[in-house]
Amino acid sequence: MNSFLVLGGTGKTGSRVARRLKAAGLPVRTTSRSGGDVRFDLDDAASWAPALDGVTAVYLVEPRLSASTDHAARIPRLVTEAVACGVRRLVLLSAPRAGEEGHPLHAAEQAVRGCGVDWTILRPQWFAQNFSEGPWRPGILAGTLALPTGDGRTPFIDAEDIAEVAVAALTEDHHSGCVYDLSGPRAISFGEAADLIAHATARTIRHVDVAAADFVERQVAAGAERDVAQLLTGLLVAIANGAGAALFDGVERALGRPPRTFESFVTKTAAAGHWN
Repeated sequence: MNSFLVLGGTGKTGSRVARRLKAAGLPVRTTSRSGGDVRFDLDDAASWAPALDGVTAVYLVEPRLSASTDHAARIPRLVTEAVACGVRRLVLLSAPRAGEEGHPLHAAEQAVRGCGVDWTILRPQWFAQNFSEGPWRPGILAGTLALPTGDGRTPFIDAEDIAEVAVAALTEDHHSGCVYDLSGPRAISFGEAADLIAHATARTIRHVDVAAADFVERQVAAGAERDVAQLLTGLLVAIANGAGAALFDGVERALGRPPRTFESFVTKTAAAGHWN
């Protein structure tokens, strides 16, 4: 029986991938910076082989994007080690435009493409769960979502869809060699997202556009590395400038169905009490 290793096993997608694999009765090991089933540290290559022992498929996640991280080496070296240990299938959680030179995940994608075993690359747009489990939740709870996104629109994708595509790629043969760009079914503004959440929770929530420089300084003051703050701000400003509104058919190509709507995410999340 195939055995699976899930990096970032407590994260937004990794936890959902692991849960689906376990529900199917498949042997799964998880790793994360805060624990997991096995000791694993991307900065400690000595921890890799024990975690990979007996594993046939790996869900790859780069958990840290910063100037202090050697992105050109960590995932590529792990890919080489994984194949040497007998792994025969790799699924990489990547990002939009990671196929371009200069992107922090470009080297990871190139390593996966050239690994010599089955591979699949996932490039999701902004996670809907950023509103409920990630960096935008505090703003939702406070009633003011302050981001430099203006009236720009983007097709938020439900992490449940990402996980379902990942599990399909890990367990089915016909996804090998595929790059799936993943998005929700329609692009909406952050203001509309705030309105939908406000309606579902019967609370007042508004989106406020803020200057990019102010947003960078606010993140740095909260403890973010400046280069990470600048990277994130640039991505959000790009939305304000009209980039990031394109729709993609990756979910339908992989699963044969349309992606979940943002409205369905909001309804389910509100009912679960995540914004209480």
